[in-house]
Amino acid sequence: MRLDLTLLAVIAGFVLDIIIGDPVWLYHPVRLTGKLIDGLEWLMRKIFPANKKGERTGGAILMILVFLISGAVPAALLWLCFWINKWLGLAIEIIMCYQLLAAKSLKDESMKVYKALKEEPIEKARYAVSMIVGRDTQSLTEEGVTKAAVETIAESSSDGIIAPLFYMMIGGPVLGWMYKSVNTMDSMIGYKNDKYQYFGTWAAKFDDVLNFIPARLAGLIMTLSSFICGFNGKNAWRIFKRDRKNHKSPNSAHTESVMAGALEVQLAGDAYYFGKLVKKPTIGDPIRPVEPDDIRRANKLMYATAITAVIIFAVIRALIMFIL
Repeated sequence: MRLDLTLLAVIAGFVLDIIIGDPVWLYHPVRLTGKLIDGLEWLMRKIFPANKKGERTGGAILMILVFLISGAVPAALLWLCFWINKWLGLAIEIIMCYQLLAAKSLKDESMKVYKALKEEPIEKARYAVSMIVGRDTQSLTEEGVTKAAVETIAESSSDGIIAPLFYMMIGGPVLGWMYKSVNTMDSMIGYKNDKYQYFGTWAAKFDDVLNFIPARLAGLIMTLSSFICGFNGKNAWRIFKRDRKNHKSPNSAHTESVMAGALEVQLAGDAYYFGKLVKKPTIGDPIRPVEPDDIRRANKLMYATAITAVIIFAVIRALIMFIL
């Protein structure tokens, strides 16, 4: 049987992410995607009129261009490297896979919040959590800061770890980077505010489509992992079934509901964004109050979910490649 280099690259990339994470001194390719999005946004707004139809057309063209370019560039680079030498190609493929994952960086950034909560004043914790969430943080209490961090760990377990793994197992880092480009577009222009109400429509909808299957797989795998970690797996499954749709996004509440159930806490609820109160349903039951140590517990469950997902996806890919 021929060695599956892509599977090897994904597993090796995952191990590198767990061990190293994202070094602060290394320029991350996502920044290049961000610059591409900024440049194309400027161009599309110059070309198309500032009305509903014009902005939606410009936003759709931007989405298509970024999506295709984000696949074409790594595909060309991999083709060239594999043409030069198989092992050079494998090394570059491993690096590409490694840069698509965010398990360790998610843990590191959320643990900064945990450590800040252990200190005084609360402003340090508010600032730390503002680096990983989109909501207003200047008035958050200790409980609010903790909930925000736990929710981010839960949600990012899906779109920052499970979804990239899912697409890389199918199409290697090329498909992985195409997914990542859409996820980046959604985080930059997928807002329902005056500036992006129409311009970011297609990016937001495409992100929902691409995350539809991974989000549900992430919820199921996280439920399984909650049993492995010794958390309340039965409650995780119960809350997942009940609250997985308690979010305006069709995908975000799947892992949040499992996390809330596993930790026996209540997450979500109303929050302020850009100075405006946004009414949101709660997720989970307040069996016990949220506490800073829930950040550590959430990271434990996130890591278990990531490792379990790699094993499951790798076995499935290996069986398919063996059959084919």
